[in-house]
Order: sequence, then C-alpha cells, then structure tokens
Amino acid sequence: MSYKDILEKIKKKFIKFWRSDNSKISLVRDVVVALILVLIILTALWTYTGQWFGAPMVAIESGSMMHQNEPFGRYGTINAGDMVLLVNVNHRSDIITQIDKDPNNYHYGDFGDVIVYRPYGNENRDQIIHRAMCWIDYNEDDKTFTVEGYDLYNVTSITIQGLGLNNYIPNPPHSGYITKGDNPVTNDRADQSPGGICDQPIKVEWVSGKARCELPWIGTLNLVFNDVTNGKSTLGNVPQDCIISLIILIIILISIPISLDLYGYYKEKKKIKS
Repeated sequence: MSYKDILEKIKKKFIKFWRSDNSKISLVRDVVVALILVLIILTALWTYTGQWFGAPMVAIESGSMMHQNEPFGRYGTINAGDMVLLVNVNHRSDIITQIDKDPNNYHYGDFGDVIVYRPYGNENRDQIIHRAMCWIDYNEDDKTFTVEGYDLYNVTSITIQGLGLNNYIPNPPHSGYITKGDNPVTNDRADQSPGGICDQPIKVEWVSGKARCELPWIGTLNLVFNDVTNGKSTLGNVPQDCIISLIILIIILISIPISLDLYGYYKEKKKIKS
C-alpha cells in the first residue's frame, strides 16, 4: 500500500468519524474536540506567559491591590476574585518599577509592574501580589546600597519616608525589590517596613511572574472552591459589585445557548405549522 493510499484511508475514516450520527461516537468526538480546544488554549497561554506546564494564571484572594473610588465592576485594577495571567520573569530587566515612571509600563492604575512572589522564596508561604516600587542595589565590596530614583547612592542604610523605611538595612544584605500593595487603607507601607510581609528585598528568583491581562470576577469561583476544600475565608474579600458582575456574566453566558435553542425550537415549530 502506497503512502497516498494510507493517507486516503485515514482521511475516509476521519470523515466517517466526524460525520457519524452514532451517539457513542458523537460523545467521543465531543470529548476529543473539547480536549483539543483546551490544549490549544493552554498552549497559547503558556506561549504568552512563558510559564510552560505551570499555572499561567492565579486567582486573587486579597484586596491589597484595590484602589479607592473604583467604578462598578472595578475593571482595570486588581481586586479579590480577579484572575491575572503571570508572565515569566528571569532577569531584573524584566520588571519595571514604579519609581521609573515609564509611560509604557502603566498597569492596573499606576506605573510599574505588579509582581507575584513568595516571601523569602519559601514554597510553603502563600504568594503575594504587590507592585514593584524600586530596586535596591547592594554593593558587596563596600557594604553600601544604591536606590536610583530616590537619590540614594552608596549609603549604609535606606530611608524612604513614603514607603515606611527608616534607616532600613536588609538582613542579610542583598539586592532586590521593595514592594507594596496599592490599597492605601491596608497597605500604607512597603512590605519590607517593620512588621511587613517580608522584611527582605525581593530577589528575582523569588518572583513567580508579573501580572498581565486581568480577567475580572472569574477567580471568585476558584475562591469558593478553595474556601470549601481548604477551610479558608477569602470569598469575603471580593467586593459586592464584583460578585454582582459575575452573576450577571453567568446569566448572560447561560442565556445565549438557551436563547439559541428556543429560537431553533420555535423556528422549527413554525415551519411545521406552515
């Protein structure tokens, strides 16, 4: 049997499989199509984020990135119940900080990249999603720090009043990011300030990724599942208007196929009467 004959035989079997009215074959076909679509979507997400075979997006559990006076639905900023894509980070240059004021890097209501990291690189700690405010550069030779943008050069300690840092000396000393949540109510100081989430600058290797492409409200479903299975209480962090927006979205998505089915039913019924 020639190569062309084999291809023709495969083609005929595929067409027969695709057009079959057998209920069992139809079920298998639907499952195969669904799996292919999922694989295509995952491949696209992995390609965009660089998070190969990892989680390309995360559900937001806290309100630490919320802004005041947001419009109904809070689209465009990061809130509890949102989903965000995580783009892989490999080098310091992959992250633009808030102090850089780069007009091409304005995300979620402010300048600079929003990053997701694990405090101290501890895999057992919950991930934190906060904005990269500035980079601390540590010079091991003379044991000094430089923070460009705040006019601190070769200093032995760091004082940035707006971030709650007063004579701050990382222990152990090293280079890294100073991070802070956008919510002015719950995050009035940097994570590295006294009593903060992580008293050390965030190393690049601690960063899981930087946030891109917000999917509003969808993550609320994930929070419900986590609260039930893990005994957490994160659903209460989701703003009420975001929950209402999610309910409206679900109603619309359910209504579309129902409307199409009803339209087809009445169209067929009208055709029979005529």
